[in-house]
Amino acid sequence: MRRARFRDAAGSVRTGEWTDDGIEFGGETYDPDEVDVLAPVEPTKIVCVGLNYRDHAEETDSDLPDRPLLFLKPPNTVSGHGDTVTLPAGKDRVDYEAELGVVIGEQCRNVPADEAEEVIAGYTCVNDVSNRDDQRREQNWVRGKAFDNAAPVGPVVADPEHLVDDAGIALRVNGETRQESTIDELVFSVPELVEEITTYLTLEAGDVIATGTTAGVGPLSDGDSVEVEVEGVGVLEHSVAVE
Repeated sequence: MRRARFRDAAGSVRTGEWTDDGIEFGGETYDPDEVDVLAPVEPTKIVCVGLNYRDHAEETDSDLPDRPLLFLKPPNTVSGHGDTVTLPAGKDRVDYEAELGVVIGEQCRNVPADEAEEVIAGYTCVNDVSNRDDQRREQNWVRGKAFDNAAPVGPVVADPEHLVDDAGIALRVNGETRQESTIDELVFSVPELVEEITTYLTLEAGDVIATGTTAGVGPLSDGDSVEVEVEGVGVLEHSVAVE
């Protein structure tokens, strides 16, 4: 199943199944273009992983880390399918970063890699929108990574069986493919990430691990339309505006 959250015409928040025909809930089918599709989860935090694709490390002239490079995005960064991501004004470069999102299904701590699948509810698409101007100026990336709606998530949480080991991941801007890879190129696998992160942090149900981006990172501009696709999961769409 691929589960989506949406707000219906009466203002009620519902969770239904995303199908080829629309979002099914309560015996009715809703057109995603005619309802307010919300982020499929409400995480207490998004745990992000840097430099987790070799080709992205190469394009940034960075060494691969010997353990996962971790940072956090707080709840204010979350936005949903169809939303407009508002970029900070006066910045020379704010980038897209397509990522596979791992959705945690239960509170967990100290999870061994070989038990990681037991705490994973499913998978989603994430765009780790990044304000490079400020990220490059400071070691603490609050200004660079944690501004409002800097983490579009969605459109669904897909059950784990929908994700194959070599699933493709791609990002398109205005219909042009800018990033394209497969998740088997991850330096640190999903189970390894779950083990490392839960060694230090308690993860809550609904928290998301953004597993890192591949090569092809580039700038966003006012008016851009963005699609993040993870094979077997879905296509996250959002627009871009500058404050």
